[in-house]
Amino acid sequence: MNSRERMTLTLQHKEADHVPVYPLINSASRQTIGCNYEEWTKDADKCAESIIKATDLLDVDCICTLVDLSVEAADWGMKMIYYEDQAACPDHNDFFLKSENDYETLPVINPRETPRMSEMIRMTKKLVDARGETKPIVAFVFGPLGILGMLRGHDYMFMDLIMYPEKVHKALRTITDTLKEYCRALIEAGADAIMFDTLFSSKTIMRKEMWDDFEGPYIEELAELVHDAGKMVMIHNCGDGIYFDVQIKRMHPELISFLYLPDDCESMEELKEKYGHQTTLLGHIDPGELMVTSKEDLIKQCREQIDVYKKDGGFVLATGCEYPAQMDFEHAKTMVEVAKTYGRYE
Repeated sequence: MNSRERMTLTLQHKEADHVPVYPLINSASRQTIGCNYEEWTKDADKCAESIIKATDLLDVDCICTLVDLSVEAADWGMKMIYYEDQAACPDHNDFFLKSENDYETLPVINPRETPRMSEMIRMTKKLVDARGETKPIVAFVFGPLGILGMLRGHDYMFMDLIMYPEKVHKALRTITDTLKEYCRALIEAGADAIMFDTLFSSKTIMRKEMWDDFEGPYIEELAELVHDAGKMVMIHNCGDGIYFDVQIKRMHPELISFLYLPDDCESMEELKEKYGHQTTLLGHIDPGELMVTSKEDLIKQCREQIDVYKKDGGFVLATGCEYPAQMDFEHAKTMVEVAKTYGRYE
């Protein structure tokens, strides 16, 4: 059974040969070709090459195009700071949207022609051509509210949500219309699924009702577009107290990638009981802890999660967010080995 077959059964809530496994080894894959983070972020050829090499080396069951969260905002003109050894971030001294009046001037852009998104489209095609027959290819897209937060700055945007909601909605409309074309292009490139990062949809950042008011309608439109194209919708959110309930209502996702328990679950067992039949669960080994944990402790954590989530499929053993960029692959290899052995179905 290859990875595509294994993931297909799992997403159908059926038991495969073993629990699929996917440490999010995106930026760590740079180690396989020896390039720095800025090169890897901007060059689709190097990015695809490294991800393919790491995928083959570790024999993980999925490929995701997560590079960093700056892709979309950079194409609107947000000034980014690029580093050799960590992900790009906005220049917090020079936000693209200087005041609340700028929301209404934000233009719709063509992602097929902009520097960063066009490279992501090209990289998706390269990954599909190289490994799409045996691995599902998941294209990663930052949600509308997350992009707007980068363009305006989170502190300013949070104030504007309260003081100038109509203006914020106009910008979200523009961003969503652009993302629709981006999703179409990624689907045309062969992506099996679009994974939306709904950064603010957790209790650590924003009230559930506020997220639903501001991002909910737009992310629902994007999810409908993906489903109408016959592709899968996936969610990534590594916030504490993620809002599974409203996101499932809005997006009907086939899979949710998460780090912490949902806001309405007290235990892994409750999560499995409440949501395990509604969506596939991908997670949720803490990547931050991998920096200090032992192999023995990691094996124990993986086994504990497999014990709770394994039954009837619908579970992918994974890190709850990106695998540490500067870390070697030893812990990733351990996760793969545990999934293939302890995670076997009878």
